Amino acid sequence: MKLFSSVGDFFALDIGTTAVRIVQLSQSGDVWDLVRYGVAPVDIKVATSDAPEDQKRLGDVITNLVSQIGVSERNVVLGIPSNKMFATVVDLPDLPPQELSSTIKYQAEQYIPMAIDEAKIDWAVLGKSLRDPQKNEVLLASVSNKFSESRLDMIEGLGLNVIAIEPDSLALVRSLVPASSRDAHMIIDFGDFATDIVMVLERAPRLIRSIPVGKETLVKAAEQNLNIDTNQANQFILKFGLHPDRLEGQILKALDATLDQFMVEVNKSVKFFQSRYPNVAINSIILSGYTLSVPAFGEYIAGKTGMQTVAGSAWSNVRFSAGLRDTLMQIAPQFAVAVGLAERTL
Repeated sequence: MKLFSSVGDFFALDIGTTAVRIVQLSQSGDVWDLVRYGVAPVDIKVATSDAPEDQKRLGDVITNLVSQIGVSERNVVLGIPSNKMFATVVDLPDLPPQELSSTIKYQAEQYIPMAIDEAKIDWAVLGKSLRDPQKNEVLLASVSNKFSESRLDMIEGLGLNVIAIEPDSLALVRSLVPASSRDAHMIIDFGDFATDIVMVLERAPRLIRSIPVGKETLVKAAEQNLNIDTNQANQFILKFGLHPDRLEGQILKALDATLDQFMVEVNKSVKFFQSRYPNVAINSIILSGYTLSVPAFGEYIAGKTGMQTVAGSAWSNVRFSAGLRDTLMQIAPQFAVAVGLAERTL
């Protein structure tokens, strides 16, 4: 199974740590129409477990969701969480595809942090290198055979046909970066337990990182520093957020050390991108996930980076009935990966 293989009719499956999401779209020219969508909660212990009984429970959640929303298509494109894969951009000679494939085959081990025989590796040419016009920038992606084969066996055991697997980061670019944009952007997708950071130029990822900080990290910090229980910490964060004038700024103070560590990683990503592309200005930071659900998170990031933040909209390229607008906008922060997978054409 290639990471970047071509596809036909299918639906997208995003298996997250706390929920499973499905999106099916149809394409008419440059327009996407929403066919079906759905979400089902899943216990984190089930979603992240390799135990056969938990894999069966996860499969049952997927099967029930497919049935519930009326998906009849058997072909599926599956997302790979960024913390389960490795991706890097390298400069390689401008060679014909077959020669480039051979070059990557023999040189991949120096770029990826796992043994070649233990990983599934794929690549995609992004375009001419901005540093050396005689070379191309190539995105290399790898995922362990153990994870990919286990996930494929589970999905195909449900009677589904996995026609492609793709890093979540590529799906984020597809759904959140405007189709006409050739500028540089940073995507911050703040999840339950981890955050994806993707530096983008000309709608292609140039840096992909997964940081082990998410909403639950903030909840734990609030619990410990405010001496409150988990439910109350979660409620306070989602209600009052990072506003310095809410609850006398107690929430922001309680999260200060955790947020400082998070912003160190964000700014490291910016510096790395600027070192590789010194003449390229970053247009904006596109927010997704809990950066849109935690009040004042966007303002906080803008203040710490000095850059403009904009709310990413997972449904920006999708046409749907007016009656669904309120519902879709409410769940949009958590659907960027699923929608991006569903918008895949190559």
